[in-house]
Amino acid sequence: MSAQVPSNPPALAQRFSLEATRPVAAEIAALADILPRDTPLYLTAVPTQDADELIKAAAAVRRSGMEPVAHIAARRIAGAEALRELLAGLRGEADMRRLLLIGGDIDTPGPFTDALSIIQRAGLHEAGIEEIGIGAYPEGHPRIAAGRLEAALDEKIATATAQGLRVHIVSQFSFSPERILDWLRQLRACGISKPVKIGMAGPTSVPALLRYARRCGVAASLRGLASGVATGLVGHVGPDRIVETLSVANDLGDVALHYFCFGGTLETARYACEAAAGRHGAGRAMARSN
Repeated sequence: MSAQVPSNPPALAQRFSLEATRPVAAEIAALADILPRDTPLYLTAVPTQDADELIKAAAAVRRSGMEPVAHIAARRIAGAEALRELLAGLRGEADMRRLLLIGGDIDTPGPFTDALSIIQRAGLHEAGIEEIGIGAYPEGHPRIAAGRLEAALDEKIATATAQGLRVHIVSQFSFSPERILDWLRQLRACGISKPVKIGMAGPTSVPALLRYARRCGVAASLRGLASGVATGLVGHVGPDRIVETLSVANDLGDVALHYFCFGGTLETARYACEAAAGRHGAGRAMARSN
């Protein structure tokens, strides 16, 4: 049985952020015309992107009226001085106040081996950072044991809080609302009450979703997508079922939506605004019209 959809716009869908990969100036300007002012736009860590390019993109996002949130991949940072220069540039040019800290999956890291080492040693608060996002994985991580993930999350929250930083959690995307609900409820049962941004893929073709699921190790979701129901869809499909399911749950604490723009940044932005307005089924409508 499908979830009952509220007749009014659900509060959950009205609070959202987007994650974009290497957005160009024209794309940032177009996003500013679509999204509400101060919408957080997360800028993904791209291995081939240098610090100057990231700083310029973040500054353009700030000028456009959105809130830039840069990803910092710990294992890709060359050294403490490089990190200081990056933070200074982000703060000075883009008035950066929030970061998302991730490990960065490379085999030969620099001096920072994980996100925790950045929190411990980078002096983020002194650099003008007020809040950090921490990655989490409803379906587990392909390289890290579940027990270690849980312990690391606790360590990061405690260390950041002790340094005066606000903390929120950003989950890896999933295509399974049941898995997301189970994970969230377990998180809350463990006493973690920090705000959580629920990662979801924006409107994307099914073949593209399958590629991203394989690449990111979301095995449970991949099995669901590979079922006859999912692969029978054509065009672009959005995360309607996840939005609907989470919107009627009342025991999740402080949660919001976080859209990964796999199928296109502008299309995902339009979808997010449609969902925020209560026009559910946007992804299904796209699938029928394409």
